[in-house]
Amino acid sequence: MPFQVAIDGPVAAGKGTVAKLVAARMGFLYVDTGAMYRTTALLGKQEHVDWNDEQGLGELLQHHVIELRNPSENEKDGRQITVLLDGKDVSWEIRTEEMSKGSSIVSQYPLVRKELVRQQQEIAAKTDVVMEGRDITFRVLPTAQLKIYLDASAEVRARRRHQELLARGIDTPFEAVYSELKDRDERDMGRDTDPLHVVEDAWHLDTSTFTIEEVVGLIEHKIKEIQEKSL
Repeated sequence: MPFQVAIDGPVAAGKGTVAKLVAARMGFLYVDTGAMYRTTALLGKQEHVDWNDEQGLGELLQHHVIELRNPSENEKDGRQITVLLDGKDVSWEIRTEEMSKGSSIVSQYPLVRKELVRQQQEIAAKTDVVMEGRDITFRVLPTAQLKIYLDASAEVRARRRHQELLARGIDTPFEAVYSELKDRDERDMGRDTDPLHVVEDAWHLDTSTFTIEEVVGLIEHKIKEIQEKSL
């Protein structure tokens, strides 16, 4: 069975950056599931299907192709992963606050989740993966060898998101970023379908006082520990 690292956690906890670096260190495939929900939101906008139309979005996904891959040499512009929608690069189009909000809405729908989870499980059945999102440890990869809930305080996460937006030339007030993050947390933890939570056998890793390098090092050490025990 391929080695599976499943990472859950709230928005702006550093899941994408950490997962990408861990995958690179270990030679695993990095799978950004959140990007797939953001792309679904973008697809709905482009095709004029309302984000509140579960049936419409579910049917829409069956007629379009979402692909994920590690960035090529000429795509190394700060992105964590390259996202293609019907062959078109939408890696940056999906990284707006609007698409973040949209992904939180569309990810609540069973029809959308069922289709995207199926695709994610197919990937993890074929190769070693580091997969991150909000339901990976309990819905997508419930038998993963390593389950992690990556967390940080709301203020730390809001400051990280604010700095990320500023680096991309988006001058949004910190207060607005913090407010949106709190709203997102409430939606993710309060939704009827697969609410964000810590599973019993997950490693709850609070990154508030750690650097990215320190977090990556801790996870890398844990993976190697598990691999050695299984020999």
